[in-house]
Amino acid sequence: MSEFAISKDGTRIGYDQYGEGPAVILVGGAMQFRGFDANTVEMAKLLAAKGFKVLNYDRRGRGESAEAPSFTLKDNIDDLATLIDMAGGQAALFGSSSGGSISLAAAAAGLPVTKLALWETPLSDELGTGGAEFFAGLQERIASGDKASTIEYYMKDMPPEWLAGAKNSPGWPIMLELGPSLSADAESLAWTQSAPRAQLWSGITQPTLAIVGEQTIPIMPKAADSIVANIPSARKATIPGANHGWEPGVMADALAGFLAD
Repeated sequence: MSEFAISKDGTRIGYDQYGEGPAVILVGGAMQFRGFDANTVEMAKLLAAKGFKVLNYDRRGRGESAEAPSFTLKDNIDDLATLIDMAGGQAALFGSSSGGSISLAAAAAGLPVTKLALWETPLSDELGTGGAEFFAGLQERIASGDKASTIEYYMKDMPPEWLAGAKNSPGWPIMLELGPSLSADAESLAWTQSAPRAQLWSGITQPTLAIVGEQTIPIMPKAADSIVANIPSARKATIPGANHGWEPGVMADALAGFLAD
């Protein structure tokens, strides 16, 4: 049964907690939440069985955290601060995709994060303007109320077969409702281009693992290399995986090894 935490602005954040031990919070990416992401639910249980307290939550605007007044990056960082308190006052973060850039922002903001594990955070070129332009374009589409246009815009730079597959899947109607919450994903990625990364991430001293799959799209290894180049405590790891996806057991093993080290 879900548990709930109340964030700084009163938003109710739904989460599941598994296991006991050092705490780790799973920060979902663009289309992820518990009721729509069985892989992460399974991985959370497997990781908990290895001796960790795992919190898997619905980011605001999704699932059982759907009712929220705003969807900024700061809101998402406040939500994480609340969840870290619920976890015992400190926690590692596992950020999946754009959940990785949200996790980086949370650590840079000084939250009591013990370690950072980042799965294929899709960073564009350092100091580029694409992130800010994309964020502005997404906000325009969210404001228009055109749900399909919002999701199509968010996915426009992904392999075209990903969007086609989404539209032809039973999950498309669910994805259409996630548009407002994507604002924080886009804002966090724009933030990673807002200053030199060594400066932007200078406060991140926690052990950091940038993970990519063996078969992935070209942006991902380059992004992981940027994380390693700009966070002295970071290293890169490659695991079996393809098309931005991973198997729950493989990821649980990789995270357990890193978190226990």
